[in-house]
Amino acid sequence: MSESSEQQASRNTSTWLIPFACLLGGGGLIGISTNLAKYAGEIGVTPLAFLFWSITGAAAILLIVAFIRHELPPLNARSFEYYFVAALISVAGSNLLLFSAIPHVGAGFVALIISLPPLLTYLGALALRMERFNIVRALGVAVALLGAGVLAARKFSTPDASTFWILIALCGPVLLAIGNIYRTLRWPDKASPSALAPGMLIAASLLLLSFSVLPNFSVNMPLDWLPLGLIGIQAAVFAGQFLLLFLLQKTGGPVLLSLLGSVGAVVGVPVAIFLQGEMPPEGLFLGASLIALGVGLVTWGGVKMATTSTETT
Repeated sequence: MSESSEQQASRNTSTWLIPFACLLGGGGLIGISTNLAKYAGEIGVTPLAFLFWSITGAAAILLIVAFIRHELPPLNARSFEYYFVAALISVAGSNLLLFSAIPHVGAGFVALIISLPPLLTYLGALALRMERFNIVRALGVAVALLGAGVLAARKFSTPDASTFWILIALCGPVLLAIGNIYRTLRWPDKASPSALAPGMLIAASLLLLSFSVLPNFSVNMPLDWLPLGLIGIQAAVFAGQFLLLFLLQKTGGPVLLSLLGSVGAVVGVPVAIFLQGEMPPEGLFLGASLIALGVGLVTWGGVKMATTSTETT
């Protein structure tokens, strides 16, 4: 193999290996995050307080990383718009809905429905011509959505199902899908992922703090070692999760990004069952198998598209 062929092979490998690693790592952290949110409720920390202090801690961590790397968040009108709109849709709004629903529908169910954004993201990306149609990726998205749909349908059919909280939880993935499209379309020019992530989290922290002025909402929390330790763990999880999210967005695009939730479901549900003592959701094996197959097909389709693009240039 010639030197140029070796370099081309290396580029082809990096085009899928980096986003795939970000997908697995970021999705795994999402699965852990939903379970930490349930445990926070069990020890008396409200969803808003848990989310606010965790996001604030994650913002501080990522700001330190950005400072060390000399990639501080850009400060201009375009960036501020990006921070606050992305924060409202992708962080504050979606996570507050999901975390609030967890005590009523379970961490396992929330971990599963976060796998719903792929279809909406894929359709939006196709409509806006951000993504070329690829039969393998389209099939993968459909399979992953089918798996999540099986699990959601079984949840609605359970005797003690809370329709209101199930619908509230389902609004979270819709916001996540909208956020996937928005962040790609409005990515500030020449901005790095490690610069944008802390900017978005700082904006999310401010938005969550503003929610505390509403009746029955507060960011106050017990000052015991257990809640504080849990906040510290969740802050580290959020820091890694959102940094990987931005890296995946830059290297893999909005459709691959939307599959973070599918990976999160595969991780989060077993944690909820074996460590939190939740009953396994109905249809778990079929749903999780379809979700895993969908992730594989979308990733494989992306590899084929990247390889074809490289060979034609």
